[in-house]
Amino acid sequence: QICLSLVKLLFYLAHSPLGSIVLLDFQPRQFVMVDGNLKVTDMDDASTEELPCKEDNDCTLDFPTKSFPLKCSAVGKCEGINEKKNLFNAYRYFFTYLLPHSAPPALRPLLSDILNATGDLRYGINETVNAFEKVLHLYKSGLYLQKRPLLLKDYISLKGFRTVEGEDYKCWPSYSHLGCLLSIHSAEEAAAICNSQSQCQSFIVTQQRTWTGRPLASFQSSWTDLIPDTNAVVYIKRSTSSGERL
Repeated sequence: QICLSLVKLLFYLAHSPLGSIVLLDFQPRQFVMVDGNLKVTDMDDASTEELPCKEDNDCTLDFPTKSFPLKCSAVGKCEGINEKKNLFNAYRYFFTYLLPHSAPPALRPLLSDILNATGDLRYGINETVNAFEKVLHLYKSGLYLQKRPLLLKDYISLKGFRTVEGEDYKCWPSYSHLGCLLSIHSAEEAAAICNSQSQCQSFIVTQQRTWTGRPLASFQSSWTDLIPDTNAVVYIKRSTSSGERL
């Protein structure tokens, strides 16, 4: 969410009515999240000036660990230098730390491609936005889910119930520090996640939604202490009943 919001902001800066705007003091502390969108808190160090040049050799974009040769345009400006400076700073301050984590395994190669392409400045901001939008579409639609055996049939479902909230086993990347709370596309995906975790014996699908509209599921090591909840469904592994009838 943070990275997608950032690239949308950089897309606007690259195509603003004032021209391409560069953030000269590009640091994480210069941004805040407001209603799920990233905002710049300080525009004092923003500039529309692009580096003047006479030849391509005048247009090297230097960073502490990398340098990029750019073209000198016909009007004597280093072509796209503001856009590329913003994008590489987004890569080194945000993408590097956020993109490799917490995505479903099937989407990680696509995020790795974005990471590598922006780190080498092979992508401009237009290509970066399109790549993020593609990943978001796959994530929201569930198209990233690979065909696999149907596992939900191995679970008993109880509508209108949930377990008593409490501390349970933890997983990564959980929305709760007290247990294992993950976003899912469907109960079938939740069943696959539960089967992949040795501690998991049940999971609860709630009406809570993430920013993408995906429901949250709580994965638990037991299914005792059920209480009524009209907005939840608890799924229990058939094998955990040890032959007892629910």
